Amino acid sequence: MSVRFGVDRLVAEPSLLGEAARLGLVTNDAARVSSDMQRHSRVALLAAGVPVVRLFGPEHGLGADAADGAAVSDGTDALTGLPVVSLYGERMRPDAESLRDLEAVLFDVPDVGARFYTYTWTLFHMMAACADARMPLIVLDRPNPQGGDLSKVEGPVLQAAFRSFIGEDAIPIRHQLTLGELARVWQRDRWPACDLRVIACEGWSRAMQWPDTTLEWVPTSPAMPSFESARLYAGTCLFEATNLSVARGTSAPFQQAGAPWLDVPAVLADLARRVPKGVEIAETAFVPTVGPYAGETCRGMHVRVTSPEALRPVALGLLLMAAVASTHRLRFQWARYPTAANPSGDGHFERLAGQRDIRHKLDVAPQDVDAELVRQWTDAGDWRARVEGLLLYA
Repeated sequence: MSVRFGVDRLVAEPSLLGEAARLGLVTNDAARVSSDMQRHSRVALLAAGVPVVRLFGPEHGLGADAADGAAVSDGTDALTGLPVVSLYGERMRPDAESLRDLEAVLFDVPDVGARFYTYTWTLFHMMAACADARMPLIVLDRPNPQGGDLSKVEGPVLQAAFRSFIGEDAIPIRHQLTLGELARVWQRDRWPACDLRVIACEGWSRAMQWPDTTLEWVPTSPAMPSFESARLYAGTCLFEATNLSVARGTSAPFQQAGAPWLDVPAVLADLARRVPKGVEIAETAFVPTVGPYAGETCRGMHVRVTSPEALRPVALGLLLMAAVASTHRLRFQWARYPTAANPSGDGHFERLAGQRDIRHKLDVAPQDVDAELVRQWTDAGDWRARVEGLLLYA
């Protein structure tokens, strides 16, 4: 059976909505229908007679092309003529006025399966707002591109002290759930009175990563042009909080990390004793157009996945960082990362990692960070037990 998204099911059977007559829709240009990956889901919904009257846009805007962390203004959708309320700018949660005349809200945004990808938290905040307004929230579910195999979950689990818009709940970095499943967890744990409905995918199983769907990859944001970038993002994104570039603006962001001063052979030699699994790492050079060293040639490491089954991206990112910190004690530094959600940019690594101890260890003794310590850092605790009763897919 071919994979069908929740939106495809609703387009084919609008009666799944019941009697709702005025709907909001959280979406962006990355949201397409699986039957035609060139067709935007909002266009397909309107053509099917689904009564959407207002759009809500997450980070990167309705076009999914605004710069990372940049505030996005309200506007009007050129495709449909509908008003667009931005949920990444002056507000991160819809206000009561933007929901007042609606009867329900649909959510249809593709995710990449990492805790700090903000689309997850747009859903979280919309769910909170709908619970407050006693309004139904209907998640049109999509596959987790990383798959749903719970044996591949990677922590750290977020500690409450580091809650932010890149992590609002105590979930692992690589959680292996769909957004519909995460919403079910939050309904049970936070908003039991929320009228949540999930229109599940068809033809998708937990063993399937994105390539197994045979569907075209549509960039979910400017720095996520391919599944290869998405596959490594949960680990290499940690370098955002340092003075290395993650190759934004190149053809392979998050598949590369580097800086003009990086001694790549020394890093690779150090990394060999730490034994990252499932990848080959080669010396490369790239010129980022965004972020640190924009326009400069960076000496870098290019990561190629050789064994998807063995890959643990968060562990890989931490081992890479330890190797850089160990071989460049004077050069390697932490950096601020200002965004609309965190204007000062302070504490970015702790917000990404979800805890404090990792940064301290990388500061004082990076040479001691080995595969066993990283295994402890990436332990996901009781996550499997917490979610198993709420899974939608086998």
